[in-house]
Amino acid sequence: MSTTQTRRDRYHHGDLRRALVEAGTRLARAGGPDAVVLRAATRQAGVSANAAYRHFADRDALVGAVVLEGLAAMARAMEAELAGVDAVDPEDDGDPAAPGERARARLRAVGAGYVGFARAEPGLFRTTFLYPADLSRAVDPAGAGDSGRTPYQLLSEALDDLVAAGVVARGQRPGAELLAWSAVHGLAVLAVNGALRALPDEALAATTDRLLSMVDAGLALLPDGDDPRATAPPQLPSRATPRASGPPRDAGGDPARW
Repeated sequence: MSTTQTRRDRYHHGDLRRALVEAGTRLARAGGPDAVVLRAATRQAGVSANAAYRHFADRDALVGAVVLEGLAAMARAMEAELAGVDAVDPEDDGDPAAPGERARARLRAVGAGYVGFARAEPGLFRTTFLYPADLSRAVDPAGAGDSGRTPYQLLSEALDDLVAAGVVARGQRPGAELLAWSAVHGLAVLAVNGALRALPDEALAATTDRLLSMVDAGLALLPDGDDPRATAPPQLPSRATPRASGPPRDAGGDPARW
């Protein structure tokens, strides 16, 4: 290695990991997960290819870090949608339907943030949700937004709100994340890579809203957990989402694997 190259790598050493993650995120935005390779990231960061191995053992490690960047970006998109709901006066003025409607609005906001992020950042969306093979990063604090919650945790809280408001039976709450996530993810993929790519933003937003209304209505119609027709939910990551400011505590436990 030349003396100039050695000096350049040393100069970048203090922030090299961050520079590589940012480069990988730019590559993901431009070309999805297949575009995120160590050699291209080091080229963008202006260091030698070997320098990356001080921080990332292989390409999968770099993509994993980019996935967390994508999760954090999506969480912020969800938080922006939730802010519109939370800005409304929570007092129900005696209307018994108000808590349920507010809970439903929060679920729709989470879904709108998901689909909106997919449409705005298709390459990063594909990297974040089509590359991982498990849920091991679902509650990783590095994938959290400004509230300290990851997208998974924001969805979990919205579903908890539905139970607290009496919209969804408590016995049907376990595992409901997969039901809501699967429905919204399918729409997002159609809007990014499928037959709904040409759908105008306004029409996509309206479709997302109707889809989430169907999801919460469907959850409300499912038999309670004590009903013999109810099926056991799959094991999911511990959510650890206390209602407090700041990052959530360590979720602990092994995540569910697909």
